[in-house]
Amino acid sequence: MTIELSPRDKAASLNRRLTIWLYRLSAVILFFAGIGYWAKLVGIEPGPLGRFDLMPIWWKMAAPALAVLYPIAGIGLWMTAGWGAVVWVLIALAEGVMHLGFPELFGQEVYWLAFHAWGLMMLGVLRVIAWRENRASRGY
Repeated sequence: MTIELSPRDKAASLNRRLTIWLYRLSAVILFFAGIGYWAKLVGIEPGPLGRFDLMPIWWKMAAPALAVLYPIAGIGLWMTAGWGAVVWVLIALAEGVMHLGFPELFGQEVYWLAFHAWGLMMLGVLRVIAWRENRASRGY
């Protein structure tokens, strides 16, 4: 015996699956970015920013915060918890200020900023669609 879904239920199910895929894909990327920051802090990565004690003061403030926030956002997104997206927004804002506001100190990481912008924009679109579907199902 199969249960036939209405077109509205199929659209909601597709939206939910796409949202979960976006959360999980972003979670893996953010988690590995956090591991990259930890590698910089403990000295695994070569270069002038390859160890915490060799970093300039502005990186000493930013790198530990991002090393903690990236894995937290990744775990929250993997669990599809709402706070994971909130932490991701905080990361995007912090890196936007770093790389757009102070490019002479932090460099211009255009690809990371584009990833944040694209991912959060897609998440926003999926959430608006879900909100509209929910509103239409209630008859508003």
